This record gives sequence, structure tokens and C-alpha cells, in this order.
Amino acid sequence: MHAQYAIDDTSEIISPGVVIFRDIVRDNIQKMVAIAKDPARLRPHCKTHKMAEVARLEMEFGIHKGKAATFAEAEMLANAGVKDVVLAYNMVGPNIGRAATFRSRFPSVKFAVTADHEKPIAELGEAVSAAGLSIDVLLDIDCGQHRTGVEAGPRAAELYQILAKTPGLNAAGFHVYDGHQHQKDPADRAAAVNAEFAKVTALRDALVKDGFDVPKLVCGGTASFPIYAAKDDPTIELSPGTCVFQDFGYGNAFPDLTFTPAALLLTRVISRPTPDRVTCDLGYKAVASDPPAGQRLLFPDLPDAEAVLQNEEHLVLKTSRAGEFTPGDVLLAIPRHICPTSALHKQVFVVSDGKFVERWNVASRDRWITV
Repeated sequence: MHAQYAIDDTSEIISPGVVIFRDIVRDNIQKMVAIAKDPARLRPHCKTHKMAEVARLEMEFGIHKGKAATFAEAEMLANAGVKDVVLAYNMVGPNIGRAATFRSRFPSVKFAVTADHEKPIAELGEAVSAAGLSIDVLLDIDCGQHRTGVEAGPRAAELYQILAKTPGLNAAGFHVYDGHQHQKDPADRAAAVNAEFAKVTALRDALVKDGFDVPKLVCGGTASFPIYAAKDDPTIELSPGTCVFQDFGYGNAFPDLTFTPAALLLTRVISRPTPDRVTCDLGYKAVASDPPAGQRLLFPDLPDAEAVLQNEEHLVLKTSRAGEFTPGDVLLAIPRHICPTSALHKQVFVVSDGKFVERWNVASRDRWITV
């Protein structure tokens, strides 16, 4: 077992289960702050962890802003004590009313949502105005991913002016997410990010010249985090997410991001069906299945393990070392994609200094808590 992942006693850890190595989480947060140079610049995305305890660890390092993708995540952050939350999702349908409910339920929390179309902008303005409230809204900028947002240009300028003039809404800046930039070479990644960001700043500067306030730019994800951190622009807020736990997908894709996997899956051998196979209790109900089959897990202490079959509750590994294992033996695996993996577990098992110390609830893995 790698020393950093040693666990003195695993008898109370139910498998398959997520094990959080708290000391590594703290190291990853500390590294985030060092890259940002100032914790006040950070607005980490909580979609990776979804846990109040991790939000509180970040607050211990001076990080008091958060980013979310669902109302459950936003509520989790607010309940954890985070006083400035961006729900980086465009409000439609019942979520428009939920935005007003959130504002009334958490009046001390500075709260913003995103938008990219005049229809929901108008509906949101009507809903919060009817409740006697106001809400911050970030214009969602499409930086080339073509998932949501509007390209930085005349249409974006028009929408931002509509935002600024809609009763009940406060035009609070831009949401600038570029999760499609996956260049392995950091110089190539920086060039691609900077080319799109030049359009964003040109739009911002034109709006400011016309008398509109653009107070913040909520920028990037984990891959582009250091690129934005290097910029001397006081309006930039940095939104890394995955790196708080890290996974081997990001580790392989972005070797320049030297974070350490802190959330591993503990599994037990349940059978040894052939001389070169071991079967574990780690099916695809316990690990994200968006990576292709056979590429979802990395076993640090079993480097030749090949996942040849995975079902709902079983994982079959082919390995030359199969004869070393008997049913009940423990293995640890690093998931390729930790964000949806954490959502598959009600609780996680926390280890510190090699000892299992507590469980944390994955509080916002569902779509709603109370709002």
C-alpha cells in the first residue's frame, strides 16, 4: 500500500465505499490557495465533493465564496456557512421560483445565478420582484464549448444591457467557463484560453465604457485555473473544482496540475473465479460510468490489473497476481472521474493519519434538500 493511503484498520469501512484522506484534501486546498496567491480570489466549485465538511475545510484556509450547479449544492454551501454563492446554472421552469425562495430563505447569503436568454431573464425578474427581492445575475458567456451561454459580442452586450435594466435583477458580471480546453501541453492550453478571454475582456471593456458595471468574471475550471490565476485582473474569480479531490483522469490529462488524489474507492475481493482473475464488490453503481468500461479505475498497488468485466455490483480484474488474493482482501482504487462518483454514495469514510476517524454525508448529491 502506498504510504499516503495506508489505513490501520478497515474493519468498519463498508465496501464499496469512498474513502477521503483528509490530510491530502487539506494539502490540495493549500495548493489551490498558493496558485491563486490570495484565497479571496477563489470560488471553488462544490460539484466534486458535495459535502459541507469540505466547504468548511476551505473556509479554514480563508476561502469564503463557492460555486454550485444545483440548488441542493447551493443550499449545502449556505448551510455550511458560505456567505457568497454562485449557482452557475441558467434558471428555467420551477428553478425560477426556487431562486426567489433561496434568496428569501438565506437573506445573509450573497447569491447569483446565470442567464443567456431574454425570456428567462424576464421571468426571473418578475418572480423576484413579486417577492419583494432582487438577485444577482451573471451573463453566461460561451467560450467555444457551445453547451450554454452566448458568444462574447454584440448579442452578449445586448443581453447584458437587458439584464441591467430588468427590475429585480442586478447585472453582476460574466460567467466564463471553458471546460472544453483539454490541451495536455500547458502552453497550448494557455494560448487557447487566452484567445477566448481576449474577447471576454473586450466585451467587458465596451460595456464599462457605455456606463454598465461588470464587477466580476467567474472564470474557468480546474484545467484553466492556473492560467486565470496568473492574470492581474481584480475582477477575476477562480473556480477550480476537481482538484480538491483530484482523480486519475485529470492527473493523466493535465500533468502540470500537481494535485494528489484524495478520494479513493475501497473494495473487497469477493471471489477468485480463475487463476488470473479476482472479482471485487465494485460495480458501476459505485463508480462513475461515464468513462468507457475498463477505464474507470486505477489500482495503485495492482498496476497490471485489467478490468475485463463490470456489472452493477461486480468488477472482475485480470492480473498476474490473482493468486495472492483471497476473499475479504482489501484494495483501493482511484476513480477516473470523481465528481459523479461521489454522487453515488450517501456517506464517505474519512481517514486521517492512517486512521478511520469519521463519516461525512454527501449532503447535496440529490437535486433538492429543502429549497
